[in-house]
Amino acid sequence: QVQLVESGGGLVQPGGSLRLSCAASGFTLDYYAIAWFRQAPGKEREGVSCIIGRRGTTYYADSVKGRFTISRDNAKNTVYLQMNSLKPEDTAVYYCAGGDVPNYGSVYMLRTDSYEYWGQGTQVTVSS
Repeated sequence: QVQLVESGGGLVQPGGSLRLSCAASGFTLDYYAIAWFRQAPGKEREGVSCIIGRRGTTYYADSVKGRFTISRDNAKNTVYLQMNSLKPEDTAVYYCAGGDVPNYGSVYMLRTDSYEYWGQGTQVTVSS
């Protein structure tokens, strides 16, 4: 049974950092794509970043490039999202998603309908 469990959310001041974790079970990360999405109140869920394949190819939304870094630890079957220089507009529920997704490029890899499995989400609030 595939399961994704997020952790690491919380309240942080603007300019601060957080690291989110997505612990996966039921599949190995080498063969699945794992992505982070977020959804702010009243807005659609949007792709933030993903990592795929043995080489660990990564993609990022323009809004987070240079600030967020996705990585994975295959031994722990866990994917991380390091978020630096956080802004109030980064406030959202962050979701981890996974699936057997072919690498068709960044637009496809950051679409919600590309993924089969989802975690329950973790709240990130950036506020002073």
